[in-house]
Amino acid sequence: MNQPEKFLYTHLGELAKLLGHASRIEILDHLAGGELSVEMLSALTGMSAASTSQHLQNLRRGNFVMSRREGKHIIYRLGDGPVRSVIASLRCFAEFNNDVIRNITADYQSNHNCLEAVSREELLSRLEAGSVTLLDVRPEDEYIGGHLPGALNIPLKELESRLAELPSDSEIVAYCRGPHCILSVEAVEYLRRQGYRIRRFDEGYPEWVASGLHTE
Repeated sequence: MNQPEKFLYTHLGELAKLLGHASRIEILDHLAGGELSVEMLSALTGMSAASTSQHLQNLRRGNFVMSRREGKHIIYRLGDGPVRSVIASLRCFAEFNNDVIRNITADYQSNHNCLEAVSREELLSRLEAGSVTLLDVRPEDEYIGGHLPGALNIPLKELESRLAELPSDSEIVAYCRGPHCILSVEAVEYLRRQGYRIRRFDEGYPEWVASGLHTE
């Protein structure tokens, strides 16, 4: 093996080691939705702030994440490379390679097939025609970090108190962090019980960004 090839494989192995922890994958999954502070990530993952910081430092070594200071807080975001694509590929391979994960995914899809998910192509067409209201049900800080064009942000926990902000005469499409995120599923189920015409986007914000589509 020549030196350039050896260097390449060594570097790939080092990157794989940096990703080789469930908590780091979980952190990247959360950051795919937008910028988050160490404290926010700690609350989302259930880890201590110290453990969260340690994992973030390891991810930063591989340029999987970047950070900036905002007052007393350190704010993290995904690195500039194709990190979202790496996460999506890992998820796809896990489903292919593991019967348990594949069955979980199949059960999830079976249980929610009645929700009539909207594909990316259909959503783009509907947005261009102006015939749909896009609803982002992620937390506000994730929405501020980036969202689909024209999306209205009403976090899931605020839906009941903010129903008046939703149109009653046009269809709504809800989205959240990705195809396995339950926020949009719960939003659709709740709003349908209230009489709204609503479906869910079959992807999420990370997949939208990874596809190179416009965001706000």
